[in-house]
Amino acid sequence: MSGFLVRQPGLLSLLQDRGRYGAHNLGLTTGGPLDFVAFDWANRLLGNAINATGLEVSFGGLTLEAEVESSFVITGAVAPCKLNGETIAQWHTLDIHAGDKLEIGFASQGTRVYLAVSGGFDISPSFGSSSTVVREKIGGIHGDKLQAGDRLPCGNVKAIRHYRLGAADRPAYGDFASLRIVLGYQQAAFDPTQQWRFFNSRYRLTDRCDRMGFRLEGETVHSNMVGMLSEGICHGAVQIPADGQPIVLMNDRQTIGGYPKIGSVIPLDTARLAQLSPGSEVRFEAISIEQAHNIHCLEQARFERSSLRLERI
Repeated sequence: MSGFLVRQPGLLSLLQDRGRYGAHNLGLTTGGPLDFVAFDWANRLLGNAINATGLEVSFGGLTLEAEVESSFVITGAVAPCKLNGETIAQWHTLDIHAGDKLEIGFASQGTRVYLAVSGGFDISPSFGSSSTVVREKIGGIHGDKLQAGDRLPCGNVKAIRHYRLGAADRPAYGDFASLRIVLGYQQAAFDPTQQWRFFNSRYRLTDRCDRMGFRLEGETVHSNMVGMLSEGICHGAVQIPADGQPIVLMNDRQTIGGYPKIGSVIPLDTARLAQLSPGSEVRFEAISIEQAHNIHCLEQARFERSSLRLERI
């Protein structure tokens, strides 16, 4: 099957669906898009299934050549995008023809750009998912990031209707995020002084941020735990290692770990965190699990009712 030919792969371009679930017992992590909000909108604007395989382009630099007649959407970080040398807009449906060249430049606001095509890329699943986890060499094409010369198979499918997401409904990307966190059962290992310091400090993203975890630097926080058995780790968990500098664990995290965890950042906010670049700042805000549930349900309802706000083109 033909599809798109990779002319220039960019710094880190990965095929992703919504993630690999139910395989932690095999030591396989979840994967999936770091910013699921932008990823879901890309598929929604094309009328794709929510789990359709798309591309996560970190920082930019991707060039593709179409070998099919299709439609596509680019969402996520603000980046210069061109079709056959002409500037095109993000966040709305566009058509592409065989022989056309699609370019995604380097991001100026945010760090992750998402590309979806009509029907999704046709990638065989590995352990139930097409998501690429390079560390585990699984998913995508040979379990690796895109390389020049790779072909991304997809069908000759054009979107029946063309939509645009209005500017007011698009995420805004900046250099600061307030991260809401649900405290975990190990919160008691951090005395009130340590918790006060954690929730009343700003932390800066280091250059050691990747799909496995975002390492922060700022006020040190310490627990009173002296060693602990390794245990399962959830998405968004905030580990506090011996140096007292928090690590927010992301999609490609290890499945078990042995550092104390003060709590977990909610998924909506890990998506915002994923769009920050090194040097950006974050702070943490404690919320209850009931508040987290309400935030999730309201966001899901807003997304499902999006057809009321999508602009026909």
